[in-house]
Amino acid sequence: MKTKEYVKDLKAKSVAELNNELVAAKKELFNLRFQNATNQLDNTSRIKEVRRNIARIQGAITEKANA
Repeated sequence: MKTKEYVKDLKAKSVAELNNELVAAKKELFNLRFQNATNQLDNTSRIKEVRRNIARIQGAITEKANA
């Protein structure tokens, strides 16, 4: 999914849905780090992508809280 589409999708979700997605992304990041530490991760750029997605989700949550 492209970045603009992903951000638009995040803005359409409720805070509860965003929190659920944030938890899932953090779990995925943990698993990716674990795979990287045990040399099982092929695509290391996925770590960077997930970290940015976490930041996007947190930004959407903050935006809804301030609105």
